[in-house]
Amino acid sequence: GRLVASGGGSVQPGGSLRLTCIGSGFSFSLYRLNWYRQAPGKERELVATITAGMSTTDYADSVKGRFTISRVNEKNTMYLEMNNLKPEDTAEYYCNAFWGTWNYRGQGIQVTVSV
Repeated sequence: GRLVASGGGSVQPGGSLRLTCIGSGFSFSLYRLNWYRQAPGKERELVATITAGMSTTDYADSVKGRFTISRVNEKNTMYLEMNNLKPEDTAEYYCNAFWGTWNYRGQGIQVTVSV
């Protein structure tokens, strides 16, 4: 299986971006889905997660109220809608699918927020 991410780029503070991640080769609907990020010199941070089944979501405090994670199982696709972006959101973002011992990660996508 694999995950292929897209989206990202550069935006000014207060702007919006949407990241997309498409899975293939595994039972996407069974997996918990996550978005992580890592900025230079900082530890990796779990930004948002969405469960299988009920699609319950949870967010890092740093992004609550600004980011929204979602999934469309019929399309094997997950999203991260990012609004009111701040310079501190600048990082490389990764999508992840996790189920038991199965774990897939997409390629990193750079998000840069600056004037």
